[in-house]
Amino acid sequence: MRGRLLVLEGGEGVGKTTQLRRLAARLARAAVPHRVLREPGGTPLGDRIRELLLHTDGPMAAGAEAALFIASRAQLVEQEVGPALGRGEHVLLDRFLLSTYAYQAYGRGLPEDEVRAANRLATRGLVPDLTLLLTLAPADGLARAGARGGHDRIEAADAAFHERVAAAFARFADPAWQAGHPECGRIVAVDAAGDEEAVESRLAAVLARELPMLRPAGPLA
Repeated sequence: MRGRLLVLEGGEGVGKTTQLRRLAARLARAAVPHRVLREPGGTPLGDRIRELLLHTDGPMAAGAEAALFIASRAQLVEQEVGPALGRGEHVLLDRFLLSTYAYQAYGRGLPEDEVRAANRLATRGLVPDLTLLLTLAPADGLARAGARGGHDRIEAADAAFHERVAAAFARFADPAWQAGHPECGRIVAVDAAGDEEAVESRLAAVLARELPMLRPAGPLA
């Protein structure tokens, strides 16, 4: 039986990595087979690309940035995500298609149709079973990210860029936008304000409704 692909998305500092780690711990306790992966990265090639994207000094062309993200995604789908799903493992993925649309199309201003075409090349038709879109005001998210020890190249972009990204993510929660972008699958927005336990509780409620096989029984803590 094919595994399920669950994606967590959102702007900087919304808590994607934390919530994926908490969900993975609960799946492990319930002996549910799963993999946790991230974008960019997740493969030796992808990890090298991640370093270029997040820590290159000096300017990077928007097209070059998008191409690097797409290259990392293509390798991840081919090497890790596709095989894991085929083995019946659930894949918990930190970022996927929506990030490219939000950051490179809306944030950097690249043509959306070209970004979509590049994504089709990378994903080979793979559609997430569910994307949980964590929402938080950009200033609050950047403050959280900064508290981790400084900003990477993308986090360090100006406020206007992050406002465009946040506006894009808000648009993606609209059912009409989702109907026009079937490659993104089902998207549900979840408030990321508050402490980790509060956010986990909201995510658990959505999973119980949308993908109950990914919500093992038991306490949230």
